[in-house]
Amino acid sequence: MMPTLGRTGFVLIVMRVYSAAEVHAALPWEPLAQALRRAFALGAAVPLRHAHPLSGADTLLLMPAWDERVVITKLVTVIPSAAHTVQATVLVLDRASGAPLAVLDGEAVTLRRTAATSALAARALARDDAQSLLLVGPGRLAAWMARAHAALRPGLRRIAVWGRRPPAAAALAAELAAEGLPAQAVTGLPAAVAASDIVCCATTSSEPVVRGDWIRPGTHLDLVGGFTRTMREVDDAALARARIVVDTFAGALAEAGDLVQPLERGVLARERIVGELADLWRDEGATRRLGRQSADEVTVFKSVGTALEDLAAASLVVAGPSASPTP
Repeated sequence: MMPTLGRTGFVLIVMRVYSAAEVHAALPWEPLAQALRRAFALGAAVPLRHAHPLSGADTLLLMPAWDERVVITKLVTVIPSAAHTVQATVLVLDRASGAPLAVLDGEAVTLRRTAATSALAARALARDDAQSLLLVGPGRLAAWMARAHAALRPGLRRIAVWGRRPPAAAALAAELAAEGLPAQAVTGLPAAVAASDIVCCATTSSEPVVRGDWIRPGTHLDLVGGFTRTMREVDDAALARARIVVDTFAGALAEAGDLVQPLERGVLARERIVGELADLWRDEGATRRLGRQSADEVTVFKSVGTALEDLAAASLVVAGPSASPTP
């Protein structure tokens, strides 16, 4: 929405505010996945996110991005002493005029775009006949990961949920089952990993949770929880045998402990990291060249998040339902 001039001569800014429910409703999985694919293929201006210490452990994160249509900035506060530790807001500006267009619930944008990006990557990296998904970590993001993978992979027949606290895993499995998804809680992690085609880790662990010797040939690992150099979700053995794709080199090779730690120790060859999503979706030839090469190959998608995903999602919300067909 554009600014208008009031009777007093002051500029009145009128912009739309989108609640979490409105953001989720405006981002159906398939249209969002296609918007993300286009965004990675076409690119945009995406400076590295930067953090500003407020006081103590409190932090402000700024994540800007822009293209020829809009400018967005996601503002994230991390305040450990607050009731809700992490709060996020996305501001959308018109690129031509600079006028504010919308304010979006940032958590909803983050949950939706993170899950859709992983499910999109799995289309190229997981086996075509993959039918079983394991969620490692029943936190806030896990339910959205399950929904996205199920929506973009209709052949999914089983969703297992594991957590260090079994009641939390059981509650998430019940929530997903109530939505009609084939979910159940499991307690034995090694057996659950060995029985799964896609293993999705969404934890903030500082020690590896999934071990390489549990993984059977053909497994796809979706690593979305760790976002700092000190976090680990899988061990060196899992990575050493895998074809690895990251969301962005700039982010993952600077911030992802799962990659940075073994790279610095020389136990992971840089050549194992074959590309980023911008490469994967540039054209069909690139998808074939960088995606899964055989049924027995172990693949990894490592994501730390990028404002390009926020830009794609926010643009779709602001454009409205006419921007893409309803799935």
